[in-house]
Amino acid sequence: MGHQLQFADWIPVAVPRVFAFFADLENLPRLMPPETFTQVDSQHLAAPPPSPCRDDLSSRRVAGIGSIINTSFRPLSWLPWRRKWTAVITEFEWNHHFADVQQKGPFKRWQHRHEFRAECRNGLDGTVVRDVIEYEVGFGALGALANWLFIERAIKKIFDQRQKVLPELLAREMATRVAT
Repeated sequence: MGHQLQFADWIPVAVPRVFAFFADLENLPRLMPPETFTQVDSQHLAAPPPSPCRDDLSSRRVAGIGSIINTSFRPLSWLPWRRKWTAVITEFEWNHHFADVQQKGPFKRWQHRHEFRAECRNGLDGTVVRDVIEYEVGFGALGALANWLFIERAIKKIFDQRQKVLPELLAREMATRVAT
C-alpha cells in the first residue's frame, strides 16, 4: 500500500537562492536531524541544463537528471549501524523543481519531488518550499504497522527539523557570501 506525505514551508529568501541551496548535495546532511549522522558517501553528478540565472549560484555543483547520490544514515541513533540509500535524480527544472527516486534503500518505493514557488508574505518576497513524497514500506501488514507506529512519524520529524534549521542555514550562507 502506498503512502503520500506533503510538507510546505515559506522562507523569506528568493527562489534562486533557495533552489541552489537545495540542489547542492553538500547541504543535505545539514538539513537532516543531527542524530541521524547523515552523510553523502559518493555521488556521480550529471550536469543540469544551463541556469537561467547570471549570478554565482549557478556555478555550484548540482545534481542534474541522471545524477546518482549514495548516502548513509543511522536509523537508530544509539546504534552504530548505518543504512545505505541510493537515489537518482529523475526531474530537474531550475528554480521550479527537482525529483529523486530511491534506487536502493529502506523502502519498497520512494519518490520525492521538491518544488519551489515565489510568494510574497507581509510585504516580504520569499519562497514556498513544498515536498511531495510518495512511498511504500513493503512487508505487507508488518510494514503497514511499522509505518503507523514509527516510519511516518520519523519522516515528519526529518521535515520538522529541516523547517527549523533552513532559515538559519540560508541566513548564514547569505552572510558568508556577502562577506566574501
